[in-house]
Amino acid sequence: MARTLSLSFTSSYNQAHNINQTNHFKSHKPLFLSLNQTNPFVNFPKSSHYNLILTCSTSQHSSSPTLLTPLQTGTFLSNQDVEKLQSLQDFSYFQELESGSMWVRVMRDDELDMTVGLLAESFVESMVMPKGYVKLLGILVKQYLVERRSLMPHTATLLGFYKGKDDEGEGELAGTVEISFNKKGANASPPSPTPPRDSPYICNMTVKKSLRRRGIGWHLLKASEELICRMTFSRNIYLHCRMIDVAPFNMYTRAGYTVRETDSIFILLTLQRRKHLMCKQINVSTSYSEMDVSEPSEDL
Repeated sequence: MARTLSLSFTSSYNQAHNINQTNHFKSHKPLFLSLNQTNPFVNFPKSSHYNLILTCSTSQHSSSPTLLTPLQTGTFLSNQDVEKLQSLQDFSYFQELESGSMWVRVMRDDELDMTVGLLAESFVESMVMPKGYVKLLGILVKQYLVERRSLMPHTATLLGFYKGKDDEGEGELAGTVEISFNKKGANASPPSPTPPRDSPYICNMTVKKSLRRRGIGWHLLKASEELICRMTFSRNIYLHCRMIDVAPFNMYTRAGYTVRETDSIFILLTLQRRKHLMCKQINVSTSYSEMDVSEPSEDL
């Protein structure tokens, strides 16, 4: 299945990798994670009403995991932001597949580590690096996810769970995808070609290797679009796709995305792959139930 990975790493590695994946790396410095340095205390108009969300870690574990990370010590949220945060917590996308079923929702506090593991393994695979680098990348990915979660509800990380027809329980983690809804949730160092900061942007999509080619990547994309329709009034959704990734490109094209801009050939001098910036326009007056969520053909 198609995966799109675009954490803001810098690395000296950028080799050919699985066709089901798109990476965006900058390779001119040693490996490190570039974080968004946006001040979490946002200034709102004086006429607005705000809620101060204070969380702290204790020796007791909550019986019902929430979306707010315990590492976030204090953030001012407007009433509108609180409502959006609740919308994220209530979001659920379910789809029957030929081999089972899939359920997509927003990542919870207690699911951070397993999401980190999935992304770290995907990066190691994509860069053709030894498996011993999984732990190192895991540290950087976790730092990145904590930073991104502090920007909720302006950004969100979705998890997809797959359940076979004969399986019991919720199912296993099958994939993940990240969404930024507006300028406040935009990444400080987006890959090139640069998408508009005030438009929804989909990135860091990955599917567990053993569960690919079952329509999971397609429905992660559809779930992302549905959530964007609920959270914003923007008509344009952006994402990146590497030029060498033919299957993901065909999937995005079938989903209605078109190429807006392509990396210059000189990007190869930085040891990066050339990428397309793709965009899909959604009619805000159309309900999501009217959009095409059918599964792609087998070759995707």
